[in-house]
Amino acid sequence: MGIRTGAQYIEALKSRKPEIWLNGKIVENVLDEPYFKQPAQEIAKLYDMQHDPEYQDDLTVMCEETGERMATSFLMPHNYDDIMKRSKAFEVVARQTFGLMGRTPDFLNTVVTSLAQNSWFLRKYNEDWATNIENYYKHLRDNDIFLTHAIVNPQNDRSKNSHEQADKFTHLGVVEERPEGIIVRGAKMLATLAALTDEVIVYSFPGFAPGDERYALAFAVPVDVKGLKIICREPVQDGTRSTFDHPLASRYEEMDALLVFEDVLVPWDKVFLYNNVEAANLLYPMTGIAEQPAHQSGVRGYIKLKFAVEVACKVADSIGADQYLHVQQDLGELIQNTEVIRSLLRTAEHEYTITEYGEARLNPIVLETIRGMMPDMYPRTIEVMQKIGAGGLLMMPTEADFLSEELRPTIDRHYGGRAGIDAEARMKIFKLAWDLCGEAFGMRALQYERYYTGDPIRKRAIFYNKYKKDNALDLADAILMKEDTVKEPQIN
Repeated sequence: MGIRTGAQYIEALKSRKPEIWLNGKIVENVLDEPYFKQPAQEIAKLYDMQHDPEYQDDLTVMCEETGERMATSFLMPHNYDDIMKRSKAFEVVARQTFGLMGRTPDFLNTVVTSLAQNSWFLRKYNEDWATNIENYYKHLRDNDIFLTHAIVNPQNDRSKNSHEQADKFTHLGVVEERPEGIIVRGAKMLATLAALTDEVIVYSFPGFAPGDERYALAFAVPVDVKGLKIICREPVQDGTRSTFDHPLASRYEEMDALLVFEDVLVPWDKVFLYNNVEAANLLYPMTGIAEQPAHQSGVRGYIKLKFAVEVACKVADSIGADQYLHVQQDLGELIQNTEVIRSLLRTAEHEYTITEYGEARLNPIVLETIRGMMPDMYPRTIEVMQKIGAGGLLMMPTEADFLSEELRPTIDRHYGGRAGIDAEARMKIFKLAWDLCGEAFGMRALQYERYYTGDPIRKRAIFYNKYKKDNALDLADAILMKEDTVKEPQIN
């Protein structure tokens, strides 16, 4: 089939009947639920863009194997040109959603592409695992499948490993082997947009210990596979509020979910790793599934940061607050932050290396630096936005107030901004800011930026320890190794 249209994506959604739980009830049809309807349309627009002449050459490339167009995120990078093709595609997608949807289809396309490009690693342990991931990559590529993932254990007793939990199947593990596949039971999170996807891939961060063998696994199944419960978190919007009052929350809500597997059958040909602690612990460092998705998330994060900074600038300009020196200082800091991330991205892309298997990988130290800085830079942007908007963010009329003929003259008189900014223009800017810095939608977006790659404190500590291991402190050593040239003072 090659690339899908938005209509084909929507038809696929209608054809599936996953067990989705929302507010204590089963969702019969996601497209009938206001919570999901608009976000589904935003995803559909991304698929339609693949057919739009304005974007097609950025978002798609010709597949040498099939002769059909495929999403650029399925392109296996072998050189700098491939890296930059993917970078451009990531940016086009991110701009469409202002970076606010972190789990658009291109994200996990890069993960599976990276696994397939590095199937040599899985082949070291099991020939079938390698063949399975190579075939799964082709299945996703050729059918333009939208994938979610679940890679983290629920936060139960974090002082214990999976096999030490009070319930053996609190964490997702294998119950038994059967001729047709494995039976899995337990839970994984944080499956973002699961309700609007086609399939789910499961794997894990490293950290397995002896005894965790049943939990060391990777596989994929459709989201409507028998026995899979999708339990959604509380929505951050009800799907009925106007785009005037909530221009972002009404469009880009990414519903997160806990996936509970109740004796789900995983066919052997969809098993990519199983019952091997060593392979599970080496999956990240050996297959590029840290670096390649970090490229997509780095581009997406840059667009999100740039967008938030521009909103903060608009708020200040709309009320003339950017005439004050301290506001200029804060906004200058935010703009410089975005330039730091943009520069780091270009550096990571330029300083690529080719692995012995022919894969082009970006500079991992620079990519990890982006991941380390964003959890500080994005919250700082939100903080500045809150300070500049101040009480004005709390005193906004609704769209209904604007539509009231009796109230409108009063609103026009008291809600305008600086010269040239009328009440409606100012309120649109402030409502945009409030969605980012005050609403539950914005707080989820902030929390996402802090934690979507894991605990930022732990990750920075891992970064330091690896840097210390891989890099000699040459400059410091150089001065320490110099011979002592201090001469004894001469006494006359």
